[in-house]
Amino acid sequence: MRESFNGIEVFAAVAEAGSFTAAAARLSLTSSAVGKAVARLEERLEVRLFDRTTRRLLLTDEGAAFYQTCRRLLAELEEARAVLARRRTTPSGKLRIDMPVYFGRLHVMPLLRELLRQHPALSVHASFTDRVIDLHEEGVDIAVRIGAAGAAAAQLASAPLGSERLMFCAAPAYLKKRGEPRSPRDLARHDCVVYAGADGRPAPWLLQRAGQAPERMAPQARLVAGSIEAVVDAVLAGAGVAQLATWLVQRELRSGAVVQVLPQWVADGLSLQLVWQRNRQLLPKVHAAIETLSASLRFD
Repeated sequence: MRESFNGIEVFAAVAEAGSFTAAAARLSLTSSAVGKAVARLEERLEVRLFDRTTRRLLLTDEGAAFYQTCRRLLAELEEARAVLARRRTTPSGKLRIDMPVYFGRLHVMPLLRELLRQHPALSVHASFTDRVIDLHEEGVDIAVRIGAAGAAAAQLASAPLGSERLMFCAAPAYLKKRGEPRSPRDLARHDCVVYAGADGRPAPWLLQRAGQAPERMAPQARLVAGSIEAVVDAVLAGAGVAQLATWLVQRELRSGAVVQVLPQWVADGLSLQLVWQRNRQLLPKVHAAIETLSASLRFD
């Protein structure tokens, strides 16, 4: 098949150049190689393509008809090559990305919508999980992770996105009714809203002042919820004080729906990072996603 294809290209070059010598120069071949390629093609087709004289090289009627077909074929082939070249440099195809449920909805999905707007040939399959998945096994190109990078690190590359900042906050209506805590000890007199992990146990709060190591605190919870989104909703409804990552309530802080309390007690939380399969990072779709997300998902 390869030999047959090469013969067609050589034949078309000879037909257009009018001689074996000129075609050879155009193709960076020897005149002998060009003549042999045409001879093999004539043998396979069982037809004479050129009338050869010592002074001229002319297409036969069969050769002229065959040349018209070859010219169309080669033009379509060149167009196909151009399409492939564009695909190698333009983000296209399906990008599979995994992300934490609430973080992904708040912060990643708006960026993916913009990525799709910029690259019409790209499509995105987004999955939402709060567990560490195996990117290779599940066929995922890139993941946003909070906390551990997970297993099979040798197959993965990553980019840091900063880390969470954990702050105490409450709704203005709650603070108007119950007063504002002035120290961590005051939290014992407040309604505390606490997130419960996968094991069902309330997560401890972290107490940290600038330049000091964090200390764990077990709050006396009035409300425990196994969904961080439910914790945020409870705080917004005035159910009490919670310790939340700043990325959870950015909009609410700006709008005044919640306010920060104990501002001198802001703790470092989990790290945030992008993780992707190392052998896919040169794919335009993956490269574009890495650039977009790493530039915009910054929580320093």
